[in-house]
Amino acid sequence: MAVYKRGYQRYQGPLMGPWGRFMVLPRNAWRSLYQQRLVLMLTVLAFVWPILCAVFIYLSNHASLLQGLDPSFRDLIRVDGDFFVVFMYVQSVFAVFLSALAGPGLIAPDLANNALPLYFSRPLTRWSYALARLTVLVGMLSIVTWIPGLILFGLQVGLAGVSWLQVNWTLGAGLVVGLLLWLLVLGLVAMASSAYVKWRIVAAGVSLAFFFILAGVAEMIDQVFRVTWGHIIDPAWSVNQVWCALLGVDPPKGPGAAASAVALVLIVILLVLVIERKLRPVEIVR
Repeated sequence: MAVYKRGYQRYQGPLMGPWGRFMVLPRNAWRSLYQQRLVLMLTVLAFVWPILCAVFIYLSNHASLLQGLDPSFRDLIRVDGDFFVVFMYVQSVFAVFLSALAGPGLIAPDLANNALPLYFSRPLTRWSYALARLTVLVGMLSIVTWIPGLILFGLQVGLAGVSWLQVNWTLGAGLVVGLLLWLLVLGLVAMASSAYVKWRIVAAGVSLAFFFILAGVAEMIDQVFRVTWGHIIDPAWSVNQVWCALLGVDPPKGPGAAASAVALVLIVILLVLVIERKLRPVEIVR
């Protein structure tokens, strides 16, 4: 049959479900991310601290191994809210650098190569695209944050017994919620910097500078005006206040967890608006 006689016919074959279409972007992005040696090395390095924490939990539940130590030192070896907060501090630092390395490669290449029209010509909306990219970051960072934290919590429950779980179950819930909140902020910051800066190295620097600059400005406000509310603009400090409230730890002086949560919500909304402004298949330049 001649080519000109072939009329248009709609595709009648099987269609991939909505969830399958959504997971195409994360699945391919995860594969490409872990092909980067620096990302893979930093991910492996991030497991050193959880392993040390697991040894700490084992020692704290076997008092016979600590008989030769000073009694005051033995009292410090216990698993409580302070222990999990320290664990979250260390892993959150690894998460910051991992998001700075991986985040700029998610959106910047699509914008630099004008690939958004190709994406949005498929059954994929802007919000689905943004959520898929955010899923990549949150999924990758979860491997080094709340997942090992939950494993440590389970290890403590297994060694200490159900009675410990009945008293301290809020520690596990607070750890997961607190770290997911931090990953949401990290993912949005990395995506926003990637959307506005098309060079990956510069976007990584912007992603890191976001936290350091806001922390410096917050400290300057506190010192100049002799107040303690300046840290409310620092997302890392605000997240720390929320963590302390979730895990029952004494927080540093400053705005409470409620005010910090409101500040984080405003930061998240601002970042979402920034990303929404750039994720457009067609841009009019005047």
